[in-house]
Amino acid sequence: MKEDTIKVLIVEDEPILAELNAEFIQRDTKVEVIGIASSLEEAKVMVEKLKPTLILLDNYLPDGKGIELFEHIINNRLDSYVIFITAASDMDTCSKAIRFGAFDYLIKPVSYQRLKHSLERFELFLYRQSLQKHVNQRRIDELFNLQTKDFADINRHSKGIEEITLQKVKDLFMHTNQPQTVDQIVEKANISKTTARRYLEYCVQTKLLTVELNHGKIGRPERLYKRLGK
Repeated sequence: MKEDTIKVLIVEDEPILAELNAEFIQRDTKVEVIGIASSLEEAKVMVEKLKPTLILLDNYLPDGKGIELFEHIINNRLDSYVIFITAASDMDTCSKAIRFGAFDYLIKPVSYQRLKHSLERFELFLYRQSLQKHVNQRRIDELFNLQTKDFADINRHSKGIEEITLQKVKDLFMHTNQPQTVDQIVEKANISKTTARRYLEYCVQTKLLTVELNHGKIGRPERLYKRLGK
């Protein structure tokens, strides 16, 4: 398992639905389902034993409610985030989930596009936390905004542009005015050269970056990307 893998525990008492969710989310190479619990007590044991990064939590379980698991996590200071995927549409459950700090709350039947959007935001949330030990107000606002970002925003980018990769590329230019090459972006963002070129050119099209040609080397001129403006 890679160090940055998101370990997911699915708590769902419908076996077919649990397997479908597991199959879907593991299409993302950074997500690994480390267990499926079908009851509240089983979930408590697995959370403490497996220490998942994220729990996809149903509220209606044979021996209790998922919100009780959330309370158990908080009371025992367990380091797991929670995304509810549940038919519980009552305001009391939703309000408790918000108060306890749920990352997201999805109502069944869940749209897999909506679930994908939530997981992408969660991945970006973890990535942003890993960037620095101390934060300013802007960073704090970014982290909180990731939990409230409008689902409609997922359609604002052109085809083939994913939010998590786009943000990684953007972040590499946020604190420097120095021009960077494709090779530098490949190394820092851990993406392929083809992907780096696509995202860099997209940033040029959307006026985030500007590009210059460096004719200093023999052969093809090198493209240097720089943040546009201050």
